[in-house]
Amino acid sequence: MLAVTVIAGILFTWCVLSRRLALWSITAPVAMMVAGIALTSGSDPPLVFDFGDMAGFEHAVEVVLALLLFVDATEVPAGVIRRERRVIARLLGAALPMTLGAAFLTALAFFPDQPGWVLAALATVVVPLDLAPTAAVVKDKRIPARLRDVLVVEGGLSDGIVSPLFLLCVAAAAETHTAGADYAEALLHAVGAAVLAVGAGSLIGYVSGWLLRRSWEGGWTLPVATRLAVLSVPIAAYSLSGAVGGNGFVASFVAGVCIAPALRRLPAGTVTMTDDLVTLLTLALWFLFGQLVNDEFWDGFHLSVILYALLSVTLVRLVPVTLALIGTDLPLSDALFLGWMGPRGVTSVVFGLLAALELPAAGGGDFISRVMVITVMVSIVLHGLSTEPLGRLYARRRNGSPEPRGAE
Repeated sequence: MLAVTVIAGILFTWCVLSRRLALWSITAPVAMMVAGIALTSGSDPPLVFDFGDMAGFEHAVEVVLALLLFVDATEVPAGVIRRERRVIARLLGAALPMTLGAAFLTALAFFPDQPGWVLAALATVVVPLDLAPTAAVVKDKRIPARLRDVLVVEGGLSDGIVSPLFLLCVAAAAETHTAGADYAEALLHAVGAAVLAVGAGSLIGYVSGWLLRRSWEGGWTLPVATRLAVLSVPIAAYSLSGAVGGNGFVASFVAGVCIAPALRRLPAGTVTMTDDLVTLLTLALWFLFGQLVNDEFWDGFHLSVILYALLSVTLVRLVPVTLALIGTDLPLSDALFLGWMGPRGVTSVVFGLLAALELPAAGGGDFISRVMVITVMVSIVLHGLSTEPLGRLYARRRNGSPEPRGAE
């Protein structure tokens, strides 16, 4: 209980100082991570979390990811998708597969002793985009609104696209160290689970959206009730999918996509309760991530891991995005900006934790966890430090002189 009290106190402290801390780009995830590092370090730290013995920890992490994928799907602005459909299609249909391929080939070069499926799982861990650690870039009015909107859409949809690939690769990697491993059976099982998940998520999403819309238009419900109803949707999709043998992550994401049109006809802030809960749970994960950072750095620095992390958050994304956007109406500088601004965050943390729990130490779980930790840390430093210079650069290019920073 002491850990909960400490986490709540740190969160409250950040909240009352949030405007001041924002001037130094200290977001809530960064503050919680730093606190986690400080309070779990040393030979006799004040707090210690034993991930292996925490009852239900794996299921808790899965539920957090399911809720996160649902919220991401519901918050993708439909108008931006229609307006920027060509750019978004290239980012998700061309740049994302190329980035995954580049991450895999780079891992193959740096870690040739690891099984191929473990490296494929690693690629799905280090690629997903998460803007939360560098939220200032989305609110900085000096950066063109078009680029910020595209990043929001990409961040919201890429997690849902990568999650079934992650689970497929982990399932195949688990077979690597199983006697009489049958990769084909593992892959067929993962594909079948994804198909069942799409069905379960679509059913829950469409039916829930239709019922909520009809109830609101008929005056049968209250705004607070609609917020509770929306919170129950991803939980229902996740649990139903699991009951029929489907993929709960995919089901939650699909449910969010299917219910999103109905949410636009409900009261403003209908998703607020679910969003706030997701924010709270992910901040707790960032605190736990602080201990993971300590665990990895106490083991010493691994040059190959650091070099791979540097490449995965820079060239591995920058080159595919720039190539995919050739031929669009975006100038090269904007394409480079989108390629550079790909911070890694809570999705990579959750994927890394799940890989460590699903795969034995000899099967690559510890390896994936170590690379994930270093990659997220490198991303927070590089992308966090570059946010303000990029804002000033766009301000000079637009007006010929720096503008005062404006945050929405």
